Amino acid sequence: MNTFQLAQINIAKARATMDSDIMKGFVDRLDEINALADKSEGFVWRLQTDEGDATSIQAYDDPMIIVNMSVWQDLESLKNFVYKTVHVDLIRDRSAWFDKITSAHQALWWIPAGHIPTVEEGREKLEILQRQGPSREAFTFAKPFDP
Repeated sequence: MNTFQLAQINIAKARATMDSDIMKGFVDRLDEINALADKSEGFVWRLQTDEGDATSIQAYDDPMIIVNMSVWQDLESLKNFVYKTVHVDLIRDRSAWFDKITSAHQALWWIPAGHIPTVEEGREKLEILQRQGPSREAFTFAKPFDP
C-alpha cells in the first residue's frame, strides 16, 4: 500500500455564471466528467457538494473563480485521467468558458494516504507554487517531484 497519495487543486475564472448560456457547454459535461473521474483507475476522492460537483464552492473572494480538488493514488493515474480521456476535451475548449489566469492555477502535492485536503490547504499550495516555483511542497505536471 502507498504511504502517500497525490492531491491536486486547479482553479479557473468563469467568463459568466454557471447558469449562463456561455457556461452551458461546460456545465452540461460536468456530470459525465465527474463520473469518469470517480471510476478512473487510481481515483481516491474529489471535492464536491451534495449536488456532486464543486462549482458552487466559493474558495476565493471573486465568485467567478471555481475550484476543483481531487486525490489520486499516484501521478500517473491523474495524468491518465487528465490527458488520456475525454476530460482533455474540456482542456481544449477551456477558452470558451474561462478567462486566462496568469498566476499559478494548478498545484500538485503529496499527502499521507487517507488524508483529505481542505480548500485552504489547496489555496496555500497554489500560493507556494506562485511564490517559489515547483518544489516538493507544490509542483506541476511539467516539474513533478517524488513523494
